[in-house]
Amino acid sequence: MPNTNDKNTIRSLAAELAEIASLPAQEQKRGMWRKLNGLKPDRPMVMIDQVCWNEMNVNDELTLRCEDPECRGYESFMRMTLYQWKHFRVDMVVEPFIRVPKAIHNSGIGIGPKEDIAVTDPTSGVVGHAFKNQFVTDADLDKIKMAVVSEDKAETARRLEVAHELFDGELGIFEQGLDFNLSIWDPISALMSVQDACYALIDRPEYMAELAGRIVRSYMSMIDQTEEQGLLCHSQSLIHCTGAWTDELPAPGFDPAKPRTKDIWMMGLAQMFSTVSPAMFDEFEVEMCMPIFERFGLVYYGCCDPLDLKMAQVRKISNARKISMSPWVDENRGASEIKGDYVYSRKPNPAHLMSFHEDEVRGHLQASVDACAKYGCPLELILKDISTVAYEPQRLWRWAEIAMEVVGA
Repeated sequence: MPNTNDKNTIRSLAAELAEIASLPAQEQKRGMWRKLNGLKPDRPMVMIDQVCWNEMNVNDELTLRCEDPECRGYESFMRMTLYQWKHFRVDMVVEPFIRVPKAIHNSGIGIGPKEDIAVTDPTSGVVGHAFKNQFVTDADLDKIKMAVVSEDKAETARRLEVAHELFDGELGIFEQGLDFNLSIWDPISALMSVQDACYALIDRPEYMAELAGRIVRSYMSMIDQTEEQGLLCHSQSLIHCTGAWTDELPAPGFDPAKPRTKDIWMMGLAQMFSTVSPAMFDEFEVEMCMPIFERFGLVYYGCCDPLDLKMAQVRKISNARKISMSPWVDENRGASEIKGDYVYSRKPNPAHLMSFHEDEVRGHLQASVDACAKYGCPLELILKDISTVAYEPQRLWRWAEIAMEVVGA
């Protein structure tokens, strides 16, 4: 069990979080996310995620004081949450519980990347990757294995015992199951390199279809096992980096002891398909992944991949609800394609935090608001992939203020 100093540190932070979590503003914000996700928003919503925390520490607000690694994990999460609430809360929600991950072993597809890494800032987790191609021959296809999922129940029980010792009386305990990112092309790009994968799509389309199909089958088996063992997540607060609160999930018949995929959101994406044709996107991504999409309650589709020219294909995903509009889209074209049928999930350009000019930031955000107003799109502004703020965290604080002014908060 944690030592006295660690426990006191954790409980002090938990008490601060509990006080914030009890504010009426939390349920008000959940309600606003539900309206947005129901395509009837009060106003555009704003979220900030994937922050360069290595550049954020001010006045030791993020300095860890616990000794035990498990306590340090909880401490880090709570300090970052409190910091964000203080400095750039935008439309975040602070939940009245701590998520404790179940001890789940997932073999995945049986193979991981081989790569060389380039580091420019040793304090940052953002690094360069040079991936090595591991799929050249027909025999290499056999490297893809069927996933095996299992739980170490004793370890799950131990984690819960520690969490109750730390948080009882301050915050609730939420036993957290698996929340999937089920992209097939992000892993393929890391197993082959983007360049080699793109050439293979042109030169060896049958080979690439077989590779992708094997990954899909492994994913489907992984989902089956996770559902059967009651290891799936539920009651999501976020889907990727955006608010997941909705009145439409879970589905009728929901049992929290055995959540189903139809009770939750999933995220789909094919970032390396940014430059392929709509026809290739349709064949190798939409149709290939449709068996996965169809299993889930709602789909948040896209990430950094520009989708303004591929909406006809995205529309085939009947349960899609939010569509990412990355920094590389034509905003008006994207808005004219989405209209009021989906949430326009705009990803403002995080590069504006590197060379920070307030008028440029404001104009960039206003263009999104104007495009969505013109075409009747429900809008969210999701600032993510923040690699650097040039070690000036106040830039992010000010970005948050400008964004909330632009959306009329």
